[in-house]
Amino acid sequence: MTLFDLNQLESKGKAISRVDSELPGDMPLAARIRPLNFAEFMGQEHLVGEGRVLRKCIEADQLPSLIFWGPPGSGKTTLAYVIASITKSHFSPLSAVSAGVADLRRIVDEAKHRLKLSGQRTILFIDEIHRFNKAQQDAILPFVENGVVILIGATTENPSFEVISPLLSRCRVFTLNSLTDIEIRSIVERAIEDRGRGIGKLKVELAGEALRHLVVMSNGDARVALNALEMATLASSPEADGYRRLSLTSIEEALQQRALLYDKSGDQHYDFISALHKSLRGSAPDAALYWLGRMLEAGEDPLYIARRLVRFASEDVGMADPQALMVAVAAQQAAHFVGMPEGNLALAEAVTYLATAPKSNSLYDAYSRVQQDVERSRNEPVPLHLRNPVTRLMRELEYGKGYKYAHNYPGHFVEQQNLPNSLREKRYYFPSEQGYEKEVNTRLKAWWGNKREKKG
Repeated sequence: MTLFDLNQLESKGKAISRVDSELPGDMPLAARIRPLNFAEFMGQEHLVGEGRVLRKCIEADQLPSLIFWGPPGSGKTTLAYVIASITKSHFSPLSAVSAGVADLRRIVDEAKHRLKLSGQRTILFIDEIHRFNKAQQDAILPFVENGVVILIGATTENPSFEVISPLLSRCRVFTLNSLTDIEIRSIVERAIEDRGRGIGKLKVELAGEALRHLVVMSNGDARVALNALEMATLASSPEADGYRRLSLTSIEEALQQRALLYDKSGDQHYDFISALHKSLRGSAPDAALYWLGRMLEAGEDPLYIARRLVRFASEDVGMADPQALMVAVAAQQAAHFVGMPEGNLALAEAVTYLATAPKSNSLYDAYSRVQQDVERSRNEPVPLHLRNPVTRLMRELEYGKGYKYAHNYPGHFVEQQNLPNSLREKRYYFPSEQGYEKEVNTRLKAWWGNKREKKG
């Protein structure tokens, strides 16, 4: 078992001590340990690594208004603090959940006064900016445009959909990624080492298996990891030698359960269903089951998933296995009838069947070609011999004349024209050699010979 002993860490010269404060303090650990500069900032190398455009702008103090888009705990707020610290700007934070236009006007008035008296600029940081309505976002526009404030917005939602176009056009959007396990581990270790802002003075030792569990279960969210670490630390009593030894059990109790990152109304709703669909198409049952589980366990509507499975059965399996559509519809009926969580196995069965079924998009391609001709060609009438002569007048107009009744011919097949004259040689459906479709292909060739070979 690997232990992170404070004395060992200090002997390596890794301890960071910037503020001499006792714990527990008034501020949460995640806020106290927040980086003050790029040397302490962890992750997002694609944005703030040496030589990157954003870092150059920050260090040159030539900062445009920004929007940071990324998952929780990826460092959006922290990066805004670092920017304010490096550029020596006044930092005015707001939460879009509770703030309104009056708060914006107050900050703008203060920013104007500050700029006039001391020349110091103001960074207006709006957390969860997607929560502002159109009128509130409109209120920010003139002050961003004239430079009274530098706006830094943070959002977990796609700004293309949640931020109004005029404001979006005046900001640079930067995407932050979830932190890696290595980065989360480094943040946790730094919090344990730091005697000033971290929990170093509490003499914490974290068992190796406990650290691994903490890192994995934080799911790339540094705030989750630090909050759980602090809770486990404060809930543990010092032993005789003064050390607080955190076991796997103490970390599990602090975490309770893994926070599933999934938004049923946001990007993840579409990203996850896309991952499921592509895993099915790629004949990867394990991956398909995983994405299904991620959605169901996070509370996704099972009928939404079932509708996609029905679509997939026709689009990507099609005639290669006509049974696939029946399985998908049966799963939808079962999930609707039984409900959740019992219905999850019906969907899992359908997902496994579809992933392992032979694939063909011939039916999808055929209907796409039909749509094109319906939109682009003449709306010709049905050929007379295909019309049903149900009245005397229709018979006099030669409805049905020349029609060949297939059952009167050998093999119950006879060649005749079934399309309008302008499309009489057109072919839409070209079966593959996959699964049942291989048999269909053989049958069509026996009936139509080489007439079906050419795509038109």
